[in-house]
Formats: sequence, structure tokens, C-alpha cells
Amino acid sequence: MPLTNEQKNHIQQVITTCLHHKFQNYSPESNSMPFHFRLLGKDRMALYSFIQSLNTTFGTSIFEPVAVALAKNRFAKAQAQYVVGNSIYENCQQNIQTIMNQLSVGSVPDKTKELEILRSSLTGRINRLKTVKVDLFVETTQGEQFLFDLKTAKPNISNFKDFKRTLLEWAGIALTHNKETKINTLIAIPYNPYEPEPYQRWTLKGMLEDTHELKVAEEFWDFLGGQGAYMELLDCFERAGMALRPEIDAYFTKFNKKV
Repeated sequence: MPLTNEQKNHIQQVITTCLHHKFQNYSPESNSMPFHFRLLGKDRMALYSFIQSLNTTFGTSIFEPVAVALAKNRFAKAQAQYVVGNSIYENCQQNIQTIMNQLSVGSVPDKTKELEILRSSLTGRINRLKTVKVDLFVETTQGEQFLFDLKTAKPNISNFKDFKRTLLEWAGIALTHNKETKINTLIAIPYNPYEPEPYQRWTLKGMLEDTHELKVAEEFWDFLGGQGAYMELLDCFERAGMALRPEIDAYFTKFNKKV
């Protein structure tokens, strides 16, 4: 299903607003780099610094609102920075640790089986558990929930155990709230930096089941917006970039002016 003109305009506006906000609040690093400046120019160095700064906020400033805009036409609910809750059954929490221990010594991840274990352990006292917010929450008209943790294209592998634990905790908390909930917790990677090769960074680590816990690039965006959404989304970014190009060029050219 192609994106509507309203969606395309909204997405381009999100991108434009984000960049305008960055321009207004951006202050390049004041480090003196005389060799770099003379070799590449202060404008290029300022642009490089700006891109590095933008990368740190790309997820919350652009990807999350864009994802919500895409999902609203296909899902009953779509929300960024969703709070899943803070209560979990004690036995469910203990089984999360057991699953993590088994994965750490070589067990093959099986999300369907893991969820069955959590669903069958909703007993004991209820503990308080602080967990991170869900980057993107969507729910179908049938009540099936999908909770996404958006990561950078090349996440730090040293933290992959934490990511897995977060997914299990989200599921456990959701089931504690309603044991009948059909819950899916996943990692989303907005684009594949290894194209045209497949994304293999996670599957080699033995923590995530790629079928049920990972959506990368086209698979993620098409899931939210329908078939073809990913390519149309890239077109939106290109059109926004073309419209902003004169403003971007003028902004960074000023760094070459002598004070």
C-alpha cells in the first residue's frame, strides 16, 4: 500500500523541522585543527561535526516520529516512547534470568518457546521493575502488540545481552499486566549498512532469533507502512534534502569566512 500524500508531506516536515532545530542549536566543536582546516576547509569540518551530532539524535528526532506516521494508517495504535509498565511476577523475572543464563552458555534462541515459559510463570508476588521506554509501540485492531527497540545500524555488540534482557522484560511486564496479551518484542535496525549483503551482525551472536526478534531496513519500514513504504520513505528523505540544500550550503559556507 503506497504512502498517502498526507503521510509524505508529514514525513518531509518532520525531517525539515529536525534539521532546522539542529541548525538553531548547533555549535561546532571549538577545537583548533589547523592542518584539517587548511586541508579540507572549515566548512567541511563543520559539516562533518554536524553529521556526527545529528547521528546521536537521528533515532528520537526523525526515525521515531516517522515510524509513528507510517504506522498510524495500518495499526489501531502507534506511539513513540511508550511506557510498558513497571511490575512483573517474581517467577517470571526469575525465568528471564534462567533464559539469559542458558543463552550465555550456547542455547539456541527460540522466542516462541521463551514467551511460553514467561506466560506459564505468571505466579508469585509482583515485583517492581524499572525498564527502558519502548521506542515504538504499535497494536493491531485484533490487539496484537509489537514493541520495538530502535538501534543504530551498527550497535555495540558488547551490549547485546542487555538488549535481549530488555526484550524479555518488556514481554514479562506486558504479560503480568494481561496474561492474554499477544506480545512481540523486537529490535529494529532502520537501515542495512552492509547492503547488498544481508545483515548478519546479530544472528552470529546467539542472542536474538532473527525471525521473531529482528527487523532490518526494508522489512521494518514495510511492516509499518505496507509494501513499498521503505523506498517511498527514501524518496521523502531525498526530496527534503533537495529542498534544504541551499539552506545547508549557505549555513556551512559561513564557516570559511574570516572573522
